[in-house]
Amino acid sequence: MCGIVGLVGEIFVSDLIEGLERLEYRGYDSAGVAFFRNSSLYVEKNKGRVASLKEKLAELLQEKIAIGIAHTRWATHGEPNDINAHPHTDCHSKLCVVHNGIIENFKQLKKRLEEVGHKFVSDTDTEVIPHLIEEYYTNDLVEAVRRAVKLLEGSFAIAVIHIDHPDLIVGARKGSPLILTVGDRVAGIASDVTPLLKYSRDMVFLEDGDMFYVSKGHYEVFDVLGRKKERRPVRIEWTYETAQKSGYKHYMLKEIFEEPSCVAATLSGRIKSGKVHLAEIEELQGVLASSKALKVVACGTSSYAALSFKYFLENLCDVYVDVEVSSEFRYKRPNFDENTVLVAVSQSGETADTLESVRLAKSKGAKVLAITNVVGSTLMRESDHTLLLNAGPEISVAATKSYVTQLVLLYLLGLKIVEFRDQWDERCTKLIDSLLRLPEVLDATLSRAEHIKEIALKYKHFQHFMYIGRGLGYPTALEGALKLKEISYIHATAYPAGELKHGPIALLGPDFPVFAIAPLDALYTKMKNNMIECKARKAKLIALTSDDCEDVHEIADDVLSVNTFSEHLYPVLMAPMIQLFAYYIADALGHDPDKPRNLAKSVTVE
Repeated sequence: MCGIVGLVGEIFVSDLIEGLERLEYRGYDSAGVAFFRNSSLYVEKNKGRVASLKEKLAELLQEKIAIGIAHTRWATHGEPNDINAHPHTDCHSKLCVVHNGIIENFKQLKKRLEEVGHKFVSDTDTEVIPHLIEEYYTNDLVEAVRRAVKLLEGSFAIAVIHIDHPDLIVGARKGSPLILTVGDRVAGIASDVTPLLKYSRDMVFLEDGDMFYVSKGHYEVFDVLGRKKERRPVRIEWTYETAQKSGYKHYMLKEIFEEPSCVAATLSGRIKSGKVHLAEIEELQGVLASSKALKVVACGTSSYAALSFKYFLENLCDVYVDVEVSSEFRYKRPNFDENTVLVAVSQSGETADTLESVRLAKSKGAKVLAITNVVGSTLMRESDHTLLLNAGPEISVAATKSYVTQLVLLYLLGLKIVEFRDQWDERCTKLIDSLLRLPEVLDATLSRAEHIKEIALKYKHFQHFMYIGRGLGYPTALEGALKLKEISYIHATAYPAGELKHGPIALLGPDFPVFAIAPLDALYTKMKNNMIECKARKAKLIALTSDDCEDVHEIADDVLSVNTFSEHLYPVLMAPMIQLFAYYIADALGHDPDKPRNLAKSVTVE
């Protein structure tokens, strides 16, 4: 999500641009640079690609400079445009800031700063940072940044330069990655190692809570209280190409392992004092509190996240959730009015069938709530209200972290609807606690990757698979089958486990393995019977269950398990398991999981 570059030493303007080019794989919607020129701060930024920024700076590319910062932005606050692009400056254009992450309390800070005379020009949360630093600046940039950072709530990585300190970059990290290096000629900081490998292979990986300053030949790390921290350089042996993927073989694998931090970003600022805070939907409180039904439309992976939402919400309160595939719904004649809410889920916000479904619903007077990952997307612009995933760009075609964050955001929406309807109970309170623990529990799930790989390699030669599940396990089965077929090209089908005897069981045999989603939940006994039925047909059986389920080992040929956790949240914990299973099979077969044949990341045609 976003990209930061900062360089100090013997550099040219072109070095900043090259650094941004090496971060383009992360995805972005605007780009900008700032450096000192003729004793003043020079800033250039624009919506769109780094190539456009490079054209604007064509006459300055070979100009030698001593310091500069640069940024590629993935919008979270304010639409993608030239003004909202980074870097951002203070009132007098003496200092400049680039920022990754989300400042949760920016509205309060902005109000306070405006009251004492600061003028804001953008819609971003970031702009409060340079004004805060300006407020505290008295010739000591490090101290001013330290005092400003103490007031920031949320996640952030920031880099700051000031015209009075033409050889110094100051910054901080909390929740967003930041790395620094000090080479012979150039010192620098960046969101990952790719822009820095040109100058040194010795990287200092900053940790949460770290602040720093770096100049040519020197750096220092300390905490927000000013206490020094020892951060030793790590020697990097990666190539530039490998470094783009943070050492992972494919983007898909990298993005699966980003899921804990993405979930943290989705949750950021949305749970306070044990309740869900979604200011974006407060205007919908009346209709969400009174409606007997809620309509959800989506396609592909997003539709399976929506189906999990249906099971989740209907189990918590008395509302009917109707989930439809957008490509079918768009051709219907819905009986909608102004008391109807349509929830439209799309990772890209550009899915053609979902957009047409939204237009149909709005023509009938319905209110539309979008759930998407892309600020400024068509879906966001055409909907009445939007909830953003904040998952950052997803490079691989197969949805992984966007699916997981869709699930989490839909759970938050569901809990908010329960609150609106005055049906909050102890289950909801426990779910809040469980959601807050999700990032760390997902980390533990991903630590089992090697075991998943071992099992996946045993099944790579099969040509057919059946995935089964009950309740919340059924959408997970659907998503598991989709992942396997879209990246490994193995035929995979999914059914509610109770439907086996109504036809699908005829397919089973030694060459048709079954992947059962079978946590120890309220429906486990029923799932156990279905697994025994599969084994009676001599089908190989993989069971994905919870750690506390012991007797499944007596039935299944192979067992994968996740931490014993909230029954409602098993779809989130099981997501990386089914994703990794498909990934390892696809990789073993020699396929590129990042670019599966015949598929596109954003389906903008019918």
